[in-house]
Amino acid sequence: MKLRALALSAIATSLLLSGCAQMNIPENNTTKGAAIGAVVGGVAGKATANHSNKRMALGAVLGALSGAAIGRYMDNQEAALQEQLAGSGVQVIRDGDVLRLQIPSQITFAVNSSDIRAGLYPVLNNVSKVLAEYDKTVLVITGHTDDTGARAHNQKLSLARADAVKSYLLAQGVDERRLESRGMGPDQPLVANISEANRAQNRRVEISIEPLTQ
Repeated sequence: MKLRALALSAIATSLLLSGCAQMNIPENNTTKGAAIGAVVGGVAGKATANHSNKRMALGAVLGALSGAAIGRYMDNQEAALQEQLAGSGVQVIRDGDVLRLQIPSQITFAVNSSDIRAGLYPVLNNVSKVLAEYDKTVLVITGHTDDTGARAHNQKLSLARADAVKSYLLAQGVDERRLESRGMGPDQPLVANISEANRAQNRRVEISIEPLTQ
């Protein structure tokens, strides 16, 4: 799908530039940039719209939240997660109506690996229990790495880690429509990559739990 989108973008850009030439509009850098920007913006806008439409469709099935009910629902879910994950090392962070589970590398993955460590299974099992009770939410699973090694490799590794967590949650019965995985590589460190201790903090997986709203 990505290749198709890029191909369509290239074709559209070519047609726009061709149109400029036929209308005797000078093809300077500003003109070319505006044409390309219009195409890329259109593709990005469509992707954002598709994402929003997907959530709206899911909300229609599972029941979307609105008004004060959103805060109460997330309050209760936060309390349930705090109880289930107590002593696990996982931090439950509240950001408005979004819950973020910060899972440290000590219980997730070995260095340069996307194989889930045994210590992570109980954590994900407990998360799955809460998700089954609070199903009016969607999850964004994001993998992160430190800055050692090639950037392309770290990007691939971070996505593989996020996908591994997603696959396990699917196996525990979490609805696939509620799950999205992303890889950020080294781009969003918690702390500066200036020591091994800091790099260990940056090798992590985070799960953002967002309410389905009307």
